[in-house]
Amino acid sequence: MAILVRRLFRIGLCIGLLVFSVRYIPRSNEWTLAETRTWVRASDWLGVENPDDLYLAVWLAIELIVAGLAYLAIINLWRLYRRKNVTRKDAE
Repeated sequence: MAILVRRLFRIGLCIGLLVFSVRYIPRSNEWTLAETRTWVRASDWLGVENPDDLYLAVWLAIELIVAGLAYLAIINLWRLYRRKNVTRKDAE
């Protein structure tokens, strides 16, 4: 039962971090002329009809990377905290 709770907590943490990342890292809705040219060239090169679709895919990929890095940082900090806490209890 504890394993199920841990897995559900980790899944919830990952989804929560992704939602937090999407909500607080805004998309740029207005492009300059140079940015527009760049996105149009990239979408033509990749065979995507609409540059907005490519921009959305890239933005979501960046959001997933940010959420993944935050998840790894939280998990590693928790493990470090638990290791230090266990060694303190052993020393007593």
